[in-house]
Amino acid sequence: MEFNAYAKLNLTLDILRKREDGYHDLQMVMQSIDLCDRLTLSPARGEGEMRTNLAYLPADGRNLAQMAAEAFRRATGKGGAVDIAIEKNIPVCAGMGGGSSDAAAVLRAMNELTGAGLSLMELAGIGQNVGSDVPYCVLGGTALAEGRGEILTPLPALPRCHVVVCKPAFPISTPQLFARVNVRRITCRPDTPGLIAALEAGDLLGVARRMYNVFEDVLEPRRRSEIDAIKSVLIDSGALGASMSGSGPTVFGLFDREDTAREAFGRLSGLYKAVYLCQTV
Repeated sequence: MEFNAYAKLNLTLDILRKREDGYHDLQMVMQSIDLCDRLTLSPARGEGEMRTNLAYLPADGRNLAQMAAEAFRRATGKGGAVDIAIEKNIPVCAGMGGGSSDAAAVLRAMNELTGAGLSLMELAGIGQNVGSDVPYCVLGGTALAEGRGEILTPLPALPRCHVVVCKPAFPISTPQLFARVNVRRITCRPDTPGLIAALEAGDLLGVARRMYNVFEDVLEPRRRSEIDAIKSVLIDSGALGASMSGSGPTVFGLFDREDTAREAFGRLSGLYKAVYLCQTV
């Protein structure tokens, strides 16, 4: 079976509080785009093998896709070993949920291969034991994710639009970003209720103007400067709004016209290697 594993973007990302277990309660509006990895699953003759087109990615139990297959077997008692081949197209360590989306695709595939008949929400429940973004990636589309990401509320679809995605060449450590967050000192937050109201009204401009990611405020100054520079190129080229996705460093802009999106794509492609022209899913 072949499955697409779609990248995700954070239209909003807010950190509400630090929990007693050391994690944080989040509130995020998430959106799928058509940039995707391609997974092929087939019954294995032995213990199951995994391969990817990127040699540096783990091809064993450390990979979220393998972890998802094992989590499905434990939860349902169904399914044997599978061979998993992943064609990676989503940038790695980019704040776009590439590994989580691969895991979600494996859960959906195992559900079909075994005839288990689980609902998407039941699969998402299995996925929360694999990774925080996996439940949303199982559901996909436009959704509100809360808690650690496992509490999901489907939302009206974002009006179909063009998306320009740019990943600068520096890494960002998610644990380090969380360590720098002081929830009590967050003064600028996304207008999540306003953005949801704009989705309900089918107002793309209203959504774009309310996008915000609180992680941007805790970046190192030189990283924040580069993120802001990419956002400026997007806005200057006609983006209705621009923001960083997840813990970064990927930046994206929403466009209501293909020609302006292509202009932004062309300008950024002259500066960065990882630039993508996409649409919403």
